[in-house]
Amino acid sequence: MIRAAEPATQPPDAVPEFSGDWALFLDVDGSLLDIADHPGDVRADEVLVQSLACLRSRLCGALALISGRPLKELDSLFAPLHLPAAGQHGLERRSASGQLLPGFDLPEGFSQVESRLALFVDCHPELFLERKSRGLALHYRQAPELEREVLALAEALVPTCTPPLLLQRGKMVVELRVPGSNKGTAIAAFMAERPFAGRRPIFIGDDITDEDGFRKVNELDGHSVLVGSRDSAARWSIASAADLRRWLSQLASDVSSEQTRERT
Repeated sequence: MIRAAEPATQPPDAVPEFSGDWALFLDVDGSLLDIADHPGDVRADEVLVQSLACLRSRLCGALALISGRPLKELDSLFAPLHLPAAGQHGLERRSASGQLLPGFDLPEGFSQVESRLALFVDCHPELFLERKSRGLALHYRQAPELEREVLALAEALVPTCTPPLLLQRGKMVVELRVPGSNKGTAIAAFMAERPFAGRRPIFIGDDITDEDGFRKVNELDGHSVLVGSRDSAARWSIASAADLRRWLSQLASDVSSEQTRERT
């Protein structure tokens, strides 16, 4: 199911062997969950939620979500779990103890950028503007022919804020967000805290936005796993989100069986 990606540092068709000393970091959209036409259409099923709960217990709490979504959406998706998480690419972060870390201030001119994007969407109703507390994501999955116009507008709006916004591209989406954090810095922050500190980091993601996370766990001698197939800094790959869910379910099942044997 999982193979070594190129450039390979592990044997082809090998699977990273699960270890209780992992610190497991998981991207959500496109990795744990299949991408939908609208972000609000995504759902996490009961099997996945139970798998995450089991693995979090086995890892003594060292499991976190690393996502572009706001924390409140992550909590809604994976309820009743309340996991450690980095939302909005690390601009929001909740520690394993449940503490919300200080956020980042909005730059001057942010509201004007939101108004410009809203006007553009009014002219192109097939687009969707996702408003976040620290960023604005313009989705064009329903209108791929508008990609050039979307990117041109986003690039033009970057310098209109003080300090300038960060332009982040993703799968059929472009996001203008507050600078200062990415998925790599979020993982590094978790790795400096209990229960993640001293463990081997594993980050699983699918998109260009996950490359910072891949590079960071590579620096820390961890496992970087790409969901899908493309050029990437990830050292391992898995074919699809569905395959990742099956793998996590199998790991959770193996852990449960091991715990049962230990009790008998």
